Amino acid sequence: MRNGMLALIREGQSYSKIWPLRPELAPLFIEFRVIKATRLGINLLPMMAALSLAVQVKVLGHEYLPQAIACALLMLSLPVQGLYWLGKRADTVLPMSVASWYRHIHEKMSSEGCHVPSTAAKPRYRELAELLKHAFDKMDKAFTRELF
Repeated sequence: MRNGMLALIREGQSYSKIWPLRPELAPLFIEFRVIKATRLGINLLPMMAALSLAVQVKVLGHEYLPQAIACALLMLSLPVQGLYWLGKRADTVLPMSVASWYRHIHEKMSSEGCHVPSTAAKPRYRELAELLKHAFDKMDKAFTRELF
């Protein structure tokens, strides 16, 4: 299980790098908020955990050290939970409505002459992220405005 969990966390980290952080996608998918919160947590929570540990031990004394350590570990686990969720989400098969939208975007990009990888029979969120990133990077603004 340990290897599977680490693989999911790594998958979540790579998925967070692939997903296009565009304001047009924010109301449609939760990934925007989860990625932003996870990145903020990765940057901020180690300092906050250390500060929390130091303040609790200083104010409450060494007899509260176990509780202070537990609190610090909880803070440190929050970004890991976000990466785990992103890893699970990347491997989730798209719902029917989103899968049809995925196929529509794929067909539209192909008809515009853009080289896109072949569509999967049961696309996952990872394929959607790759397609959206490709659409935002390669296609013009009129094309992406039409989709959203």
